[in-house]
Amino acid sequence: MSLNKYVTLNDGNKIPQIGLGTWLSKPGEVANAVEVAVKAGYRHLDLARIYQNQEEIGGAFKKIIPSIVKREELFITSKLWNNSHRPENVQAAYEETLQQLGLDYLDLYLIHWPVAFKPGQDLVPKIADGKQTDIDREVSIVDTWKALIELQKAGKVKSIGVSNFTQNDLDAIINATGVVPAVNQIEAHPLLPQDDLVAYCKAKNIHLTAYSPLGNNLSGKTKIVDYPQVSEVAKKYNADPAQVLIAWGVKRGYSVIPKSVTESRIKSNFEQIELKDEDYETVTSLYKELGKVRFNIPYTYAPQWDINIFGEDAEKPAKLTVKTQ
Repeated sequence: MSLNKYVTLNDGNKIPQIGLGTWLSKPGEVANAVEVAVKAGYRHLDLARIYQNQEEIGGAFKKIIPSIVKREELFITSKLWNNSHRPENVQAAYEETLQQLGLDYLDLYLIHWPVAFKPGQDLVPKIADGKQTDIDREVSIVDTWKALIELQKAGKVKSIGVSNFTQNDLDAIINATGVVPAVNQIEAHPLLPQDDLVAYCKAKNIHLTAYSPLGNNLSGKTKIVDYPQVSEVAKKYNADPAQVLIAWGVKRGYSVIPKSVTESRIKSNFEQIELKDEDYETVTSLYKELGKVRFNIPYTYAPQWDINIFGEDAEKPAKLTVKTQ
C-alpha cells in the first residue's frame, strides 16, 4: 500500500495523485466527507463553483485548518463556471470562490468547460423556452484562458488549467498564448480511455486528472465496478473493485479524484494498490468488449446545452461548436 504519491506539473508545482471529488456530494454530507478524507490522509481536494457546496466545504476548512492540516499541505482545486467566462468577470468569480471557501489562494484553478453562458447571477441561464441554456457567443476560450494567465501572473493562483477540453480546444489556447495548461481534467475510466488525447497531453506535458474514474450512476447502465473483469482482478489483490479502477488510472499517469461521502469508501479509495501489467490489460480489455461510454455529455442535460463539445454521436444534432477565437 502506497499513499500520497505526487506528480510534478509543468510549472513545477506538485499534485497529489489521489484526491477527493465533490461533484454530486450533497449539502449536509460534503463537509463531513472533506473532514474524513483529510483525517485519512488525502491532501488533494477537487471542488467547483457549480457544485453549489463550497460554502459548506469552507466550514469544514475552518475545522481542519490549521488544527489537523496546514493550508500549504493541501492541494485545492476549483473551477471557473461558464457564466463568468468574459475576461472582466474572471477575477470576481475567482474571489467569490475564495470567499466561499475562506481561503487566500487556490493551488489550481480550471476553466470548467469550453463553453460560455450569458453572464449574470444565474449559474445556468436559460433561453425563453426554458429547455436550453443561454450560450454566450461573444467570448472565446482563448479570451477566458488569457484572463486565467493574468490571474496567475498576479500571484493569485499557483497553477492554471482546463477541464473537459479536447485536443482542438487545447491547440487553440496554446497556439494563441504560448501558455500550456498545467492540467486538463477529463472524464476517464476503462470505458473512456481517450488514448489519442492522453498521448497528446503527454507530448505537451499537460497532466490529466480523471473525474468519474468509476463511471457514474447517471446513465442507468451497468456500473464499471460490477463487470467481472474488474471484480476478478480485485479478488487477486484482496481489494475492492473501486480500488482497481483507481489503480488503473494511476498506472496511466493520471491523478484520480473518486467522489464519495461514505467514510469507509473514502478511506478504502485512498488505499492504493499497484496493478501488474497483465491485470491492467484485463481491465483495459473492457473497452474492446463493451466499446466507448461517455457518461457526461451536456447536450443530454436538462436544460440542454445546444453545443457539440466532444464529437459524440449524441451531440450531432447540436447547432453550436466550441468557440475557439
